[in-house]
This record gives sequence, structure tokens and C-alpha cells, in this order.
Amino acid sequence: MKFGRTLVLLGVFLVLLAAVLFFDAHGRKRAAGKEKEGKLVDLASSDLLKMTLKSGDAVLAFERDDKGEWKITEPLLTGADAAEVGGLADGFSGLRIERVVGTAQADLSAYGIPDKELLLWVKGNDKPVRILVGMENPLDKTLFAKRDDDPRVVLIASHLKATLDKKFFDFRRKDVFAFEKAGVSAVKVRTGSASWEASKKDGDWFLTSPVTALAERSRVETLLDSLAGLRAKEFLSERRADEDVRKSGLDKPEYEVVLSMPTATDKEATIALHKDGDTISAMSSLSDKVVLVESAILGELDKKPEEYREKKVAVFDSWEADRVAVTAGGLSLAAVKEKAGDADQWVLESEGKAEADGSKVEMLIRKIEGLEAAEFIDTPKSLEEYGLDKPRAEVKVRTKDDEGKVRESIVLVGIENEDKKQVVVKNAALPYLFRVDASFLQDLPKDVKDWIAAPETKPGEAKKAP
Repeated sequence: MKFGRTLVLLGVFLVLLAAVLFFDAHGRKRAAGKEKEGKLVDLASSDLLKMTLKSGDAVLAFERDDKGEWKITEPLLTGADAAEVGGLADGFSGLRIERVVGTAQADLSAYGIPDKELLLWVKGNDKPVRILVGMENPLDKTLFAKRDDDPRVVLIASHLKATLDKKFFDFRRKDVFAFEKAGVSAVKVRTGSASWEASKKDGDWFLTSPVTALAERSRVETLLDSLAGLRAKEFLSERRADEDVRKSGLDKPEYEVVLSMPTATDKEATIALHKDGDTISAMSSLSDKVVLVESAILGELDKKPEEYREKKVAVFDSWEADRVAVTAGGLSLAAVKEKAGDADQWVLESEGKAEADGSKVEMLIRKIEGLEAAEFIDTPKSLEEYGLDKPRAEVKVRTKDDEGKVRESIVLVGIENEDKKQVVVKNAALPYLFRVDASFLQDLPKDVKDWIAAPETKPGEAKKAP
């Protein structure tokens, strides 16, 4: 009896389940149909191969190349701004209807149709989708529009007007001097007041002229970013000739940058700039165009060579340090960072791995990280003159970055000028010396006990000295 009732209940459940699935599928199909009805165009923008935008006598034509990137084919064959052309493709490939306002029987001229015309060629179709766009609706700034093969006259979103009103210049590629910053191995800069050169080695930049010294990497890379990001604000010549160069003053440029790029097709690139009042004209061996650019780039190029020089004695990030060692007089002390559960803990390599006072260890690391030149000594006659033949102290800081790369910075401490409160130091990897503020000397340990952590005390107990 119970078994028969179970079968009946199971049958009822299956009938209900089938009904739910049927109505759910039907509902989704109806919703999809409604969604499709709400669109004037329902295409995937990635399937667009060509587009033509007509506005009066002006015609703009776009086409994808073999790599799927947009180029302009009319009125001139040239590179396209991917974001601008992509915006046009995205905006009209899934064109939504705001409201239906009439049918084809209506007088289209009453809606200003066609003021503009957009043709979309889709993969697999020989005939384009033709969209006719008219005037603004004065009530809400939406646009009257009609698809050529659809009887409805509709309103489309007002923001599309800004896209349709763009000109050839807006859609064309403007970073005509772009290059891969990571591929640059050397830089030469010549200006009216100074010249300098730098080269890259093991990820670091070094000035090679007018002085040999470590360069501040971020400053050199900012310059390269600015050069690679130069954007034309006007095109003076599409295919430059000698006359174009002379007219723009680039036959005698005030600024010239030469980039060595050993892995690139153009192994050396030259960028020249000429300033005439507020106008900056530019050309490059990477392009056959002469353009006007923004003046901001001159702020980087006008920097003196010494402004590109690294002022830090040792360049590292203190939070990446996992070992520090100090040698001073008869003291030799090292602390390493180890995991203690989920936390980090500093311990001494000697003294039976005793726990170190992390705050003191990290304070010294931060002080070494922050050492900056008050003065450079570029051509020391001898290390003995500055007390560096037998340094009064040596500090080694080892760091490990997120990629596991290990580096060690070694700072040697020489003679101190107590009147100026300065001390001469040397980075063991560099040929020159630094005069720096001597205040960090007080953070050097004088004895092992200076770095041993104080024992924990219970409430009410006096803290014992280590």
C-alpha cells in the first residue's frame, strides 16, 4: 500500500518538474525574444570586419587587419585608435532601442533621417547592416534612427551622438612614436644645455656620461614612458620630405633622443623635437610623420644629468630584507628573518638562535635604506684618505623579492666629520663615495646584547635587562 502511494507521489513530482522545466524554458525563450526585439542591431562586435561612417560628404572607413586590429582605409590608409574605433563598433553592434516612434510609411525627413549613415560588414555576410541616423529628439536628446531593412523608426541613446560626431583625427592612431620600453637598453639625450647617456644592466640603469654612476631607475623609466606615450595633437606631414623637416625646424632640433633597442626590428630609434614658442614639433625614425605634441615632454628632457642620478647609497626595499649583518671593531653580528607560525620573527644567527629585538633590527635596515648623498665623491684618490681601507663598520642587507630574486647591499662606513655631522660611506658595488648624515651610526649595535630581545615579563614583575 505504501509502495503504491510512493509511486503516485513520484509520478506527481515528475509531472510538476516537467511543467516547471517547460514553463522555465518557454519563459526564457520569450525573454530572449523580447530582448532581441529591444535591439535594432544584435551582433557580436568581434564579428565585425568593416565599418563605414558617412556624414555629408565625409566618409570614414575602417577595416580589421590580419591580426584583428582596426585600421583606417578612408580617407587615408593609416593606423586606428583601438579604443575609439572599438567604441564605435561596440556601441552599434548591440544597438538598443529606447522607443519605437513610427514606421517606414512616415516621412523620414521629418526625423532628419538620414543625417548620418553607418554600414556594418559582418563575418559571413556579403551585404552590410545599414543604420540611418537622424536628428536629436528635442525632448531628451535621444537620436532618431532606422535600420534599412527594418520598418520601424526608433530612438537610440543620446550618448551615441558624441561617437557619431567624431572626425578622422579622433579615430586615427596618435601614438605614432610608440615603442616597447622594456626593450630599451641605452639612452642618449642631447638638449641645448646638456647631454647625457645611460645604459641598462641587470635591470638597473647607469649613467655613462657625463659621469659614471647609478641612475635613479624610476626617473629614467618615467622619461621612457613619456617618450613612448607621445601623442600627436596635429599631423603636419603624413609622409615627410626635406621641406617638411625644414619648415617645422626639425632640421636643427633643440632636443634629440637616441634609443638602443637590440631586440627590436629598428635596433636604434631617434626622436627629434623642436620648440617654437608654445608649439612643439616632433619626428622619429619610427614613423614617417611630422606631428605637433604636447609640451609636457620637455619637462623630462630639460632635467639636468645630475637629476637622473641615484642619490641613495643602497637601493632596496626594507620590507624585503630577510638578513642583516653588522661588522664593527671586534663585533660580528647577524640577524635573519624566520617564520614563527603566521608571523615573522628576527633571530640571531649566533647566540643559539636567540630571538632578536625586531624593532632595533628593522630600524637599522630602514636607516640604511634611507641613506642619501649630501655630496658625492666621484674620484676618490684613495680609500685610505676616507678611512675606507679599513672601514669602522660594514653593514650587509640581504633582500628577496616576490619572484625570489636575492640581492645583497654592502655599505662600508669611513671617517666621520663630527662638526658637519656627516660620515663618508661606500656602496661596495659602486666606484664612488657618499657623504651622508651620520645619525644612523647610533643605530649600529655596539654589543650582542643590543640586539637580543628583552625577556617577557609577567604582570606585576619588573622587566629584566637582557
